[in-house]
Amino acid sequence: MLTLARYLTHPQVLVDPKVAVPSWGLSDVGRARVLAMAAAGWLRGTTQVVASAEKKAFETGTPIAQSLGVRLEIRDAMHENDRSATGFLPSREFEVVADDFFAHPDKSIRGWERAIDAQNRIVREAEAVLGRRQEGHVLFVGHGAVGTLLYCHYANVEINRVHDQPAGGGHYFTMNRSRRQVLHSWRRMEDWP
Repeated sequence: MLTLARYLTHPQVLVDPKVAVPSWGLSDVGRARVLAMAAAGWLRGTTQVVASAEKKAFETGTPIAQSLGVRLEIRDAMHENDRSATGFLPSREFEVVADDFFAHPDKSIRGWERAIDAQNRIVREAEAVLGRRQEGHVLFVGHGAVGTLLYCHYANVEINRVHDQPAGGGHYFTMNRSRRQVLHSWRRMEDWP
């Protein structure tokens, strides 16, 4: 039987420049999207739900794991790329720095974690889970930048923002768990099979 691994990014968050980005939670829209996905039942057969420790990822993974009757596993090293050197950036400035982050994966852009280092970290985390001898599908719950870096690794493509999820978050890609072969690129969480 084909077993799958999916990587889901958290949906919309409540942006608060006074709060550290890893502590941002889901917005009402983001929370509603997660609850609808959890209730839809299309993740049946998923036996592992593994999330980043950041609040928005934890808040995304919790209702999904509960709906499946599985424990939510938290992995601290699944966090988003480390952007603490700049903290919150206004949208336009953030997009410029993010473009540079993907365009120059071997360089630290304004003190951010290098894309190549973030990719190596998220691949190590994914492989630690995928290497277990546990039956069933796996759902990773995380973030856009490291999710894109993970996608690039398993799709065997160069790090490039062209492979980034569409705006808004709440997207997933799927791969064959045993072969580590990407089956499709980003889809909205509402667009289940």
